[in-house]
Amino acid sequence: MADRIVTLSELREAQKRIYTGTLAVYKTPLLQHAQNILPALSSSLDLYLKLESMQITGSFKLRGIANQFLFLSEEVKTGAKQPITMSAGNYGKAYAYALNTLGLRGMCLMPDTAPQDRVEIIKNYGTVVERVPRSDLQSAIEKHVEEDGYVFCHSYDDYNLIAGYGSAGLEIVDEGIVPDIVLVCCGGGGLVSGVAAAIKLSGLNQCKVYAVEPMGAPTMFESFRQGHPVAMDVKTVAAGLAPPCAGNITYSHCRKFVEDVILVSDKDIVEAVRILYQAGLVVEPSGAAAIAALVSGRVPDVAGKKVVAFITGRNIPPNELLKLVSDPPK
Repeated sequence: MADRIVTLSELREAQKRIYTGTLAVYKTPLLQHAQNILPALSSSLDLYLKLESMQITGSFKLRGIANQFLFLSEEVKTGAKQPITMSAGNYGKAYAYALNTLGLRGMCLMPDTAPQDRVEIIKNYGTVVERVPRSDLQSAIEKHVEEDGYVFCHSYDDYNLIAGYGSAGLEIVDEGIVPDIVLVCCGGGGLVSGVAAAIKLSGLNQCKVYAVEPMGAPTMFESFRQGHPVAMDVKTVAAGLAPPCAGNITYSHCRKFVEDVILVSDKDIVEAVRILYQAGLVVEPSGAAAIAALVSGRVPDVAGKKVVAFITGRNIPPNELLKLVSDPPK
């Protein structure tokens, strides 16, 4: 288990850093009273949508990377060594964008199940992509680090990522919003770790932060139940929420700051994508998990509450989106 938890000062320092510099990120919109545009939801709750889908590269990931890259070794910053990571999509896209923006080169290992369009996006930024069976990703990373001198950048289990992601939670606090419930998707757990830490360490102790995972990739859910990070086979329509294991650092943060983990089905997720699309929002399956938890009625004690739901990504090709909204899984 991780031996420390991020502090509020670390979160605030990261927030200041990532708004300036070459990889400056945006403060994303917080859409208020969104229950009025989502008729599938009960009007008894007051819904706020944190639109991380409007961030640079189409997801929240650049928040973490903008902070993570500031702590790279001088050898990497000068190009003497190259970084390497593994990602199925959004982290890889933001990572490749960041390298391109900084004039650096690097590699991204992707599972062989990753859609080809995601592969092409990352390659088009100039990052080398190597496709590897999901079960071999970690060993392939270790081989490149040991034999080729690459420097590993973890795609979710990293203190500096978590601190950067926490800025999204601090933006809610800084707007003076005092939510009763915050819903955040959970893959590796980096975003929910940072957001939950930001909410709780800012003094909103009565707020309940829930992580939302697919039923087909319940790594944090099972970690909570077993009392330690677990690894398992995963399969879900929400590919960005399907790492094969929970991180040590993210597990520690979730155990401290997250109320519980809510599981949603692929059907719930696709229905949320459809509902958001009808409201004029393009959202990928991984980005719609928080709304899926609400639509499916899986969030406890939500009536009459002020709820913030994170919309975390828009990176879905039009043909894939059309297929989901017109022919959802049975």
